[in-house]
Amino acid sequence: MDKKTLRKEPTAVNVQNNIETILKLEKEAVQNLSTAEHIADKVRVFAGSTPFIVLHTLWFGGWILINSGIISAISPFDPFPFNFLTLTVSLEAIFLTLLVLKSQNQMTKEADRRANLDLQINMLDEQETTMILRMVQKIATHLGLEDEMSNSRKELSEDTDINKVSKKLDEESK
Repeated sequence: MDKKTLRKEPTAVNVQNNIETILKLEKEAVQNLSTAEHIADKVRVFAGSTPFIVLHTLWFGGWILINSGIISAISPFDPFPFNFLTLTVSLEAIFLTLLVLKSQNQMTKEADRRANLDLQINMLDEQETTMILRMVQKIATHLGLEDEMSNSRKELSEDTDINKVSKKLDEESK
């Protein structure tokens, strides 16, 4: 085995582990959905599909053709201005809107959960990086290289106050 293969394998293993972890989290999120959330999600997916658009185009077109009297074999049951069609479409729009909102609420909860997970991982990463910088600083001091340590490196090796950073971000974004 050459050096390139050795370097790629751990990365490939790490990537595969990350993919498996993400898929596991996604599967758990789907399994935790209620029946109503499953239905709302399926409706949202179907309502945004090409077959849904084609079906509605055919439905509306057929309805208008039949009720305009253009197709003489079928007598109109909802003459112009198509009041029953308007009622039906309005009710469908209401229910679709409610189901899409339900699905979006679930998606928002999942996005918030992921954002919290990202924040937690980032905070742990920051703590680990700070610890590594402290170790490097101690090694540099032990080797007599502390004069070469810049102020920014020393500052980075200190703990980051997340609350202070958050307040500063809030102040700057106003």
